[in-house]
Amino acid sequence: MNILSNTVRVKIPKKRLGRGIGSGKGKTSGRGVKGQKSRSGVAIKSFEGGQMPLYRRLPKRGFNPINKKKVAKINLDQLQNYLDNKKIDPESQINLESLKKSKIINKSYSKFKILANGNIKTKINIEADSSSNKAKEKIEKIGGILKLKETK
Repeated sequence: MNILSNTVRVKIPKKRLGRGIGSGKGKTSGRGVKGQKSRSGVAIKSFEGGQMPLYRRLPKRGFNPINKKKVAKINLDQLQNYLDNKKIDPESQINLESLKKSKIINKSYSKFKILANGNIKTKINIEADSSSNKAKEKIEKIGGILKLKETK
């Protein structure tokens, strides 16, 4: 058994292939004889020797609709934070367009929903596509107005 006394930085020299028969890795350089794998530039990643590959044996799952509506969800504590940082004007009506203009919601969203996480202290006038019942209660409790758009 070979025990190294100093194991901090052991440098193992790389094998020098194709350097003559005496090196032990000459001629075919440890690749065997003939065949696809003995050639250079070979990539057989998911090839299973003609057997149906795993990624084709397993079924595809789920369904991704083409025209899915992206809904932005905003909690009451996030709204209060934007009001405190003066990103939203509490006097004006808050709707999807105003939130997109102030770069709070990404342009790719087509609807937005108010959720009730956290509390709101500022009285606001907001127009949303949908909201949770708790969020509606909390906004109306402080004297704010929550107007929901008609869904088709």
